[in-house]
Amino acid sequence: MPSRSEVPSLSVVIPVFNEPDWIGRSVGALRTALDNAGWDAEIIVVDDGSTDDTPAKLEQLPVTVLSQANGGRFAARLAGIHKASGELVLLLDSRVVLGADSLVYLRDQILAHPERTVWNGHVESDDPSNPYGAFMAGLVSVAWRRYVGNPRLTSFTAEDFDLYPKGTGLFLAPRRLLEQAAVSFSSLYDDVRMASDDTRMLRFVAEQGPIHISPGFHALYHSRDALPKFVKHAYFRGSTFVDGYLDSPGPVRNAAFAAAGVGVAGLVLAARRPKTAVAVAAAGSVAAGVVVRKLGGSKEQATAVAKLLPLFAACFGAGAVRGLLMALRKRLGR
Repeated sequence: MPSRSEVPSLSVVIPVFNEPDWIGRSVGALRTALDNAGWDAEIIVVDDGSTDDTPAKLEQLPVTVLSQANGGRFAARLAGIHKASGELVLLLDSRVVLGADSLVYLRDQILAHPERTVWNGHVESDDPSNPYGAFMAGLVSVAWRRYVGNPRLTSFTAEDFDLYPKGTGLFLAPRRLLEQAAVSFSSLYDDVRMASDDTRMLRFVAEQGPIHISPGFHALYHSRDALPKFVKHAYFRGSTFVDGYLDSPGPVRNAAFAAAGVGVAGLVLAARRPKTAVAVAAAGSVAAGVVVRKLGGSKEQATAVAKLLPLFAACFGAGAVRGLLMALRKRLGR
């Protein structure tokens, strides 16, 4: 095992809001991964104004806790990055459970290739039988099929940014690069709680150099497991999507505009011929499930997409409308 002096110093930043059931598991898995890699790291948990038992749970964990009024995940991550002292910062979500050997892989990669200091995690849903997690995994199998269809050690830059999975739920980069990325843009919204917490920042990182990804740096994500949580999350993601992509040309924004056009046409059809609209929506959902299956998604993922797509589209679309209105309000100075 390499000596600790050979491995860059590491800080781990975990934002948390009302997650008493998951934060302990996330930190426990993290400590196991750190111990296996012989990596001595500081762990900073930023409590973003939790209103449940999360603060009490954090008192029982061997971590440094920062507490702040609820300001959203981006603000919480930024507070943690500013507090961090490590050369590298690992951003980790409270619902993400690291693989026991994932940091051994990461350590060995960095030692063998010192230039590879920017990594996005390979994250999979923890429970294939959970329809809400299977739905999101099904969407991922289509949107990011270039990697998901053949997981392997690879990298991407700003040129193919939209074609690979990425997110700050499991992301490693030099601290100074993350600090630069965090101030490289401003949200389209006045309310930063609704701001995109990853896309703009990671796009800046990708413009500076390659982001690496591999199944070796892996984790499980514990998805929402109830319909109200799924609906709320879809609505929120619709708003953050607008903040992340409205002024970023590329295939994702083009697809969003196309989807918006389809949605408007669907509303017009529903107003004029509701039965026909229902039939068209059902047929579209079934077709989406078939596409997921043909592109390598599991049977459970295809079924979840076919069943939940209309609901997700409605909630995500409503969130996107909210985002557009917030962006317009800020632009008009109201």
